[in-house]
Amino acid sequence: MQLSGQHDTHSKLFGYLLWIFGFTGAHRFYYGKPITGTIWFFTFGLFLIGWIIDLFLIPGMDERADRRYRSGRVDYNISWILLTFLGVFGVHRMYMGKWITGIIYLCTGGLFLLGYLYDLWTLNGQVSERNRELEFSR
Repeated sequence: MQLSGQHDTHSKLFGYLLWIFGFTGAHRFYYGKPITGTIWFFTFGLFLIGWIIDLFLIPGMDERADRRYRSGRVDYNISWILLTFLGVFGVHRMYMGKWITGIIYLCTGGLFLLGYLYDLWTLNGQVSERNRELEFSR
């Protein structure tokens, strides 16, 4: 259920696709839960038990993410696809208009993978902030 004026920032379908690899915490990072995403990453989905339970928790995580993050010209799903598959090359940063850091990532392998990890933790906030900036620059 969406409240008036609220936009669907995250996709349940994409969340479930990431859930398939959820023992790595991918879906938790996507829905803005970096601490539990990291725990899932290091414990193989909380020893697969948490991974199975998350199958039923994804709709609630999706609703909370939709309320928490700002929609706009920069799409969360595209940003996450680019981070997931091309993150070490900085393509997700270039997509958001952060060309300088995108080029730095390109030349340094995602700033020696530490930048990639940082973006797993903060990408939703970065996209939300970028959408806020683009909204006010109109």
